[in-house]
Amino acid sequence: MPDNVITLPRPETGGTVSVEEALHRRRSRRSFQPRALTLKQLSQLLWAAAASPSAGATYPLDIFVVAGIGCVDDLEAGVYQYLGEQSLGLHAEGDRRVSLARAALGQDFVANAPVSLVIAATYERTTSRYGKRGQRYVHIEAGHVGENVYLQAEALGLGTVAVGAFEDSAVSRVIELPSAMLPLYIMPVG
Repeated sequence: MPDNVITLPRPETGGTVSVEEALHRRRSRRSFQPRALTLKQLSQLLWAAAASPSAGATYPLDIFVVAGIGCVDDLEAGVYQYLGEQSLGLHAEGDRRVSLARAALGQDFVANAPVSLVIAATYERTTSRYGKRGQRYVHIEAGHVGENVYLQAEALGLGTVAVGAFEDSAVSRVIELPSAMLPLYIMPVG
């Protein structure tokens, strides 16, 4: 567990946008307003991402937040790991959005988003129980997380897009992933 733990605001469970409306409005958005997210918005996005099913409760996915300078109220630039229980741990310091965009094959909108969520997998958590088939379960779970982020972003009046085009090793270096983890998605949000 990281030394610097940040407690996030509690999530709302009674929003003003229906699931049907969020589904209807959901789009992949690659342009973002130049304003900071609130810690409450980030907390809500992370809660939604984590509120997804997991095969055999193996929870192979970890969510990292790549935040820019002045891009989330009351949060320094850096890479944070979502620890569950509405908390973040500082994983690496500094604004790494430009480096992350380069790792994402030069998709500049990644650098322009206030934050990007990086969903990473530790396959062994699931394959140790389900064998090779567990790899498929991990990918299914990543899809669940991605859709939850899309819907929550829409409900918050934010945009996002699921990015799968990137160099795995470059993303891993940028956000300093442990060797057992592989990045599956980058989801810039703003």
